[in-house]
Amino acid sequence: MKTIVITGGASGIGLAITELFAKNGYKVFFLDYNSENGKKLEGSLIQQGTLATYLHCDVSSLDQVKAAFKQMPEKIDVLANNAGISHIGNLETTSEEDLDRLFQVNVKGVFNCSQLAIPKLKANKGGVIINMCSVAATMGLPDRFAYSMTKGAVLSMTLSIARDYVSDQIRCNCISPGRVHTPFVDGFLAKNYPGQEKEMFAKLAATQPIGRMGKPEEIAAMAYYLASEESSFITGSNFNIDGGFQGLKA
Repeated sequence: MKTIVITGGASGIGLAITELFAKNGYKVFFLDYNSENGKKLEGSLIQQGTLATYLHCDVSSLDQVKAAFKQMPEKIDVLANNAGISHIGNLETTSEEDLDRLFQVNVKGVFNCSQLAIPKLKANKGGVIINMCSVAATMGLPDRFAYSMTKGAVLSMTLSIARDYVSDQIRCNCISPGRVHTPFVDGFLAKNYPGQEKEMFAKLAATQPIGRMGKPEEIAAMAYYLASEESSFITGSNFNIDGGFQGLKA
């Protein structure tokens, strides 16, 4: 039985990844800062007969990440670095606190978890690291200064990890979603466009040339492929899943 560790695994894309791997026979350890969501999901998955363990963890804290990884087996097969937070603002409207907050979760969080996972992947004689990146890493998006910066770092870390550990049979790739319909999107619309949620949702969906937002399950499917033997010749790559946002946008 293969083992996967998923960060931010109790909501949005992370939830879809957790459910997909659990239902396909993986032993799943999922980390999340939200204890209520984590415990609820763990109970649901166990009731379904899957092997899922929730671990409360703030990925920006190395001590908490160390404590979480101590509760895992000596060997793991896959790490999915999904935990991340967003921010809206340009260079002038981004505060030092905003920048530090995003860096701690989106960059240091990937660093912390990857560093702790490497010995377990080596003990396994190889494995896979999947990093959740974004189209923001490779193109200029308005008012996404800090977020884009952190996702650019995730892409660079992906390439470095892939290069440094290819001889250890550890593959590292990243996924760059476009706009995906998650609870974050709903919360953003409710906060910033009260009473106009449907209208603004349609506008956001229309920014994808394919005419809709992505589904968390579609991103999870790519993660599942990248963790599989079918992708054994792929490392150091970035996969855009964005409804044509980069390739087709005029």
